[in-house]
Amino acid sequence: MNHAPHILVVDDDDGITALLCDYLATFGFVAHSAGDGAAMRRQLDERHIDLVVLDLQLPGMDGLALAQELRHKSRIPIVMLTARGNPIDRVIGLEMGADDYMSKPFEPRELVARIHTVLRRVKGGAEERATEASGDFIRFDGWELHRSERRLTSPKGLVVPLSNAEFQLLSTFLKTPRRLFTRDQLMSQARGRSMESVERSIDLLVSRLRQKLDDNPRDPTMIKTVRGEGYVFNVQTVQGQASWPAH
Repeated sequence: MNHAPHILVVDDDDGITALLCDYLATFGFVAHSAGDGAAMRRQLDERHIDLVVLDLQLPGMDGLALAQELRHKSRIPIVMLTARGNPIDRVIGLEMGADDYMSKPFEPRELVARIHTVLRRVKGGAEERATEASGDFIRFDGWELHRSERRLTSPKGLVVPLSNAEFQLLSTFLKTPRRLFTRDQLMSQARGRSMESVERSIDLLVSRLRQKLDDNPRDPTMIKTVRGEGYVFNVQTVQGQASWPAH
């Protein structure tokens, strides 16, 4: 996180919020305060908040209901504070969407440590999701292959179903486009259960994939046959994560 994290402290005790905001500022946080749910919503509407420190006992809507409301709308992490020491309250708070939970009275330095831990965890999760999203699809010559859904989309936006064997073969081609593959190499690298039990002929599988890709079998331009050698996946552009495994 490149900017100073903005922390929103939601507590109806003005003395506690003032002291806590000053303390957080000494650790490089930009702290804001709110005394109830309405003030919390205004703060969230007016500025970017990286984490909410939320008291459980508030006038009007309590902290549990506010945590649930916030979680329905965003991924902003929540550290819940409460004077209740019952373990059941902790469980309920976490189930309502809190990322961490502290009982009052608490040591402010421990709260700072927990805030840092939650922010690191959230940042790591966001980076992981971004990595997964960036590696989920590959685009080639107007086509798009979604890895997680095993879905092929044509340049016209039509969804083209793929069998497991067809998906494995296309994945192998996309890892190293414009490379000559022998039939044995394709069977070895794109091997899957369905290929072992059903797809004994790589030529038949290539023919089926050509049909899915609208590649004219009489004069194919995408999956070209090299007589006596094998096949070349002759695409011009490939964008996306091409190094993921075929199966």
